[in-house]
Amino acid sequence: MLTIKHYARPQTVPEALRLLREKKSNVALGGMLWLKLQDKTVDTAVDLAGLGLDAIEETPEGWRIGAMVTLRRLETHTGLAAFTGGAMAESVKHIVGVQFRNLATIGGSVFGRFGFSDPLTLLLALDARVELAEAGRMSLRDFAESDIRKDILTHIFIPGGKVEAVYLSQRNSATDFPTLTCAVARREGKVACAVGARPARAQRFDDEAGQLANGVNEESAAAFAETVARRAVFGSNTRASAEYRREVCRALVRRAALKLEEE
Repeated sequence: MLTIKHYARPQTVPEALRLLREKKSNVALGGMLWLKLQDKTVDTAVDLAGLGLDAIEETPEGWRIGAMVTLRRLETHTGLAAFTGGAMAESVKHIVGVQFRNLATIGGSVFGRFGFSDPLTLLLALDARVELAEAGRMSLRDFAESDIRKDILTHIFIPGGKVEAVYLSQRNSATDFPTLTCAVARREGKVACAVGARPARAQRFDDEAGQLANGVNEESAAAFAETVARRAVFGSNTRASAEYRREVCRALVRRAALKLEEE
């Protein structure tokens, strides 16, 4: 059971960061959907709802998404749907249900760096960056590999320009955690792939060998999928074995690459 001794609702990011760091047991509240499942005692719960971090903005540089934007808003946002070719909605629509997505925030999913995070996989492929109250701006790839905890994620940035993206996942049943997630994106002719739910955090793999540089067909897509499946590290849990995940990776990456070409 989660026990909260004190509750605070700061009005500025610096105030929120100060409160968060006053005690080791203080935590930040986003959607609070995973936090409430934990068996722990929190001294002060720092609610981020009053910080104005719930906007999705299109800027000359790309898209600026506040950490408190819900997964449902990402799913239904027409601008992001057009920009990603529907991949953004696809990356969140299988997460539990609409009621859950109305509360869960993108900041919680990204900051948690959960192995099962669907949107984290897509954002990695899209070259996203994050902004933190103290650490500042960094690539999502670097952040995903870090162990930063006592900081506040304020925004996620997706570079603009022309981008093509495809998101696929495999689940044992509808609304379950994914067995494996896969996103493939192409920007200025360069292709990147991210694989998540390994079951560890998502990893990104660039087409460094240029296997898709001359176009995507059955042969090149299969070769790229084989490269990703060989480079990725997989583990086993109750949903799937490492060997099964590797086979699913080959299939999803190949399908995503071919679908990228279709679109």
